[in-house]
Parts: sequence; structure tokens; C-alpha cells
Amino acid sequence: MAEKNNPNKSNIVETKPGDTVKIHQKIKEGNKQRIQAFEGVVLARKHGNEAGATITVRKIISGVGVERIFPIHSPIIEKIEILKKGKVRRAKLYYLRTAKGKKTKLKRREFAGLAVPQEEKPEAQPVEQ
Repeated sequence: MAEKNNPNKSNIVETKPGDTVKIHQKIKEGNKQRIQAFEGVVLARKHGNEAGATITVRKIISGVGVERIFPIHSPIIEKIEILKKGKVRRAKLYYLRTAKGKKTKLKRREFAGLAVPQEEKPEAQPVEQ
């Protein structure tokens, strides 16, 4: 039997609700093509790992909430970067749509994907007397 073409991308990072992601998307304008980034918090992931899997990403622009739904396996999506991991206790974070102020802040979860430089402390020099 001949193998079917798998529409799923194999290099997709595992995103979960609460993660702050940057999605690089190809945009066609006339005959030109460029890449545009959309950075926000993942509210929901739907349809698992199948071909129609999507993630809903939300960010605030000039005080207005903007949500976009991205098909994960679309050829238009160039790459997905995880900037922060959020510690959440539910699968869908739709409550963030109405939350204001500190209630929109999510706790951080440790992960090895992002190397955050540690602040260098100057070593104590012995004082000469």
C-alpha cells in the first residue's frame, strides 16, 4: 500500500492553556510575502493532535482584547515559540475574557525551553586595610 501524505506537521511544539506564545504567520500582500508575529496567552487547545487542531490565542491591544484562532498544522504557520509557561488548573481559560487587573495574571511554571539569564552578582572583593 502506498503511504498517504500526513497533513500533520511533525515539528509542532506542545502548547497548553496558560502558555504565552509567539506565533509566526505567513502573510501574502499582493505578490509579496512576509512573516507577522502574534504574541498572546493560549486560552484553549481543541481537537488534540489531529489535522484540524487549533489553539485560541488572546492578547490586549490598546486596551482591547483580541483573540485569534490558529490551525496548528496549517502551512501558513511558520513556527510557534513558547515564551512562558503558565500554571493553570483548567483546560479552557475563557474566564480571562472578563477578568481585569491582577486576576488576569497567571502563575509561572518552570520549563527548560527558555534560558533566562541569571543576574550576575559582583563577587565580594576583600577590603584591604
